[in-house]
Amino acid sequence: MSALLIQDFNPGYLVYLRHCRYFWPCAFPACGILFKCGDVSLAVSNLDMHALFVLGDLRAKLVKLFQSRFVYITEQNAEGIYIAELDTESALVVDDKPGLKLKVGDHFSASVLPSREGGKLDIKFRDIKLTVYGLGDYAFVTTADGQAILFKEGHSVVTIFAAHEQLQEGLTKTLKAVTAKAAKWRKGELVTFKASE
Repeated sequence: MSALLIQDFNPGYLVYLRHCRYFWPCAFPACGILFKCGDVSLAVSNLDMHALFVLGDLRAKLVKLFQSRFVYITEQNAEGIYIAELDTESALVVDDKPGLKLKVGDHFSASVLPSREGGKLDIKFRDIKLTVYGLGDYAFVTTADGQAILFKEGHSVVTIFAAHEQLQEGLTKTLKAVTAKAAKWRKGELVTFKASE
């Protein structure tokens, strides 16, 4: 493996697989993850490699969102919109890289887990529970106010929005505008969702 390839890695995203027959450092600069035999749970080693790349990278992007102080979580569907604010100064952010888990405070968690489809990302926040299986289920959005990842499940869209600063005025309008960058409703029904990948 060339030194040029290795230098493309972000060392923060090291994942170690166990139960490998051989010791094999492998480079995948597209997702910034180095896989090599070592110590990780059997559950992670049973994940389909494609799912591990895609969902592991998605979890890492969620971690970056929670580096902002104010993160807003919305769920929008035919019934309306639910909005919650998380202040990461008071809600401890735990980034478990080897276990492919993210926990924020007592209510938010995101975990990459094995599934019949090869892998899934389970996201939970209070009464919101959604499962992401891969491409087509999410979209990345950037606005003047911050960055977001949108997740579609059924006729609902959950938005996780990292704001540059606390949103105090026009909160609902701002967050609806963020969601509208990828999701369109007509008469309360979700009609289109423009996935990023």
